[in-house]
Amino acid sequence: MKKYAALLLFALLLNGCDDGDLTVDKIDFDDIAESQSCDPTTNTLLYKLKPQEAILLQLPEGAIKNDPGDYTYTIDAKTYNVVYRAYDGTVAKENICGLIPPSTPKVTEEWLATNGVIEISTSQNEEPNKTDDGTRITGYTHSIIFKNITFDKPSGLQTQPEFKFGIYKTVVSPANLTFKTNPNGLAYECDEVARVYNYNNTFYLSIDDIDPALLVNVVTPSNEPRTSLITATQNKVFYKTAKEGTGSITPAFVCAKIQPSAPAIEETWTGQLGVANTSGIIEVTTTKTAQIYEHTIVLKNVVLQKGNSSFKLGSSFVLGKINRAETN
Repeated sequence: MKKYAALLLFALLLNGCDDGDLTVDKIDFDDIAESQSCDPTTNTLLYKLKPQEAILLQLPEGAIKNDPGDYTYTIDAKTYNVVYRAYDGTVAKENICGLIPPSTPKVTEEWLATNGVIEISTSQNEEPNKTDDGTRITGYTHSIIFKNITFDKPSGLQTQPEFKFGIYKTVVSPANLTFKTNPNGLAYECDEVARVYNYNNTFYLSIDDIDPALLVNVVTPSNEPRTSLITATQNKVFYKTAKEGTGSITPAFVCAKIQPSAPAIEETWTGQLGVANTSGIIEVTTTKTAQIYEHTIVLKNVVLQKGNSSFKLGSSFVLGKINRAETN
């Protein structure tokens, strides 16, 4: 963020304000719906460009939140900064984002916001999962409006009750729920903690404190699986992802009584509490071969949530099979 703050100041000193042909009475970028970012990983400098005009929004890192909700910030001309510029020629991304901006075109007029409020309304973008009727989050749309914004312009102060900056879209990788290849689709069970799970190198999906009545060594009648709901104390479902570059998920990591520091957990999604006959249902079907009982665990209409974001695993998501030997 400091780089972009210095960049704005540097560009102003470098370009100056020369007389040009473009006369500006009102800022109008309504025909450009979507704004861009100089750095999509930090989202600290957003902009819109017209042939000879630019509107810039400078924010601290973290102000653009990938979580549905309404967020409000006060313009202060330092941390939350709005700048309008007119140029004597065609302006490009390099004029805004370049570490050393080109010397042309030159700035002919600049308006600096000194007061007002930035309102950001964020919603999630999702698409149907390819293999079932679940959903996966692909990004977020941030609708940005300035309220009662005051610009300090060459001819004096000008206040607009509302200025629509437009939308800005962020992209996220959809949740990866492809498990490691196991013989016969097996899941895993921890010995020292009450947890069944399945995993890959970058994530694991678990049921903590699973209802013991679900995994009894008794064959279930045809089409009559055992069922139990996700509650605050039983069948707690978690989807956790590892932060890139910090290590891989392993059974030892998942089953540790105290979670190791590596790999670092980047995101934790929690299964919403179950509703009878509707959602958040854990279903187990038990069969027997020789002296082995095979318990197939299915998550029915489970919705995972993190903050205000949520997505559906699917109507019938198979966690895997737990095998238990017959006991005398």
